[in-house]
Amino acid sequence: MLSVNDFFSGCGGLSQGFKEAGFKIKVAVDKEEAFLKTFSHNFKDSETKNLDLGNNNILKDIPKSDIIIAGPPCQGFSLTGPRNIDDPRNKLYLSVFKTLKLTNPKAFVVENVRGLKTMWEGNVFKEIIKKFESAGYIVTESLLNSADYGVPQIRHRVFIVGIKKELDKKFEFPKPEFDKDNYITCGEAIDNLPSLENGELKSNDYNQEPKTNYQRYVMDSKKLFNHEATLHKQFVKDTIALVPEGGNYKDLPKGAGDSRKFNEAWTRYHSKKPSRTIDTGHRNHFHYKWNRVPTIRENARLQSFKDSFEFLGTKTSQNVQVGNAVPPLLAFKIAKELKKFL
Repeated sequence: MLSVNDFFSGCGGLSQGFKEAGFKIKVAVDKEEAFLKTFSHNFKDSETKNLDLGNNNILKDIPKSDIIIAGPPCQGFSLTGPRNIDDPRNKLYLSVFKTLKLTNPKAFVVENVRGLKTMWEGNVFKEIIKKFESAGYIVTESLLNSADYGVPQIRHRVFIVGIKKELDKKFEFPKPEFDKDNYITCGEAIDNLPSLENGELKSNDYNQEPKTNYQRYVMDSKKLFNHEATLHKQFVKDTIALVPEGGNYKDLPKGAGDSRKFNEAWTRYHSKKPSRTIDTGHRNHFHYKWNRVPTIRENARLQSFKDSFEFLGTKTSQNVQVGNAVPPLLAFKIAKELKKFL
């Protein structure tokens, strides 16, 4: 069985996809201990390391694996010149390069925000590709939309895949399976979950059988985890009630919701469309029918986590974990394709 090390693992979205594709998740590395607690809870046979990957001295302590997967932050790139890829402020990204040279894996998969491709007129991205190639890899990159692969969410992310040059193969990304005419919708993903609109704060039990193929896919647990409502003040609920399905702050009457006027403010999901990109907060997006923010479980389903995946920590931390994750279903499709090559 091919082994995987997950850098900047978060709660384990990438790892979950690779695990379901038949890879062994060997080690997960992240500097956030709370995220690793969730990872350990869901990957009981994997090791976790609570390390700052910006510290180059610790890289030698990470065991080798066949594949490295990573989602490194790229804050440093906004501060440096377009060709100064080796600036120490980019140390998190550079740690991936250095680990490739130290451990020489057969392949790697790196995920990042779509803006990485256009930053500094695309020069940063070109230098990243060159850097990976100089480490001895045949590199392929693509901008993927999760909704094209069966995830009920519009989420555009850049993926970079490298195959060791000795293998003499160039990775081909999986072909899209869905388009705007048949995307999986919010309703298809979450409409059989308890509404939590009758005064109850949470539910650990299903009250409806799966009604769609997607619900059958995610409902792999006898118990419902992380389905807990947020207690809103009445004026917040009243304001949410004024937003039409699929609308946002622009649809509010004059004088309503004035405290939030930015692109994502007061955005209500649409039951017949995929969700907007799940973010790390929990105050701007609202259920398409109920006057509240989505629960952790609802957002987890929109991210394609199966119901058996349980998130630990504070609700704030759980929101960050869900929002930062790579959708496991998309990760699975990439992992399955990569397995053919290796």
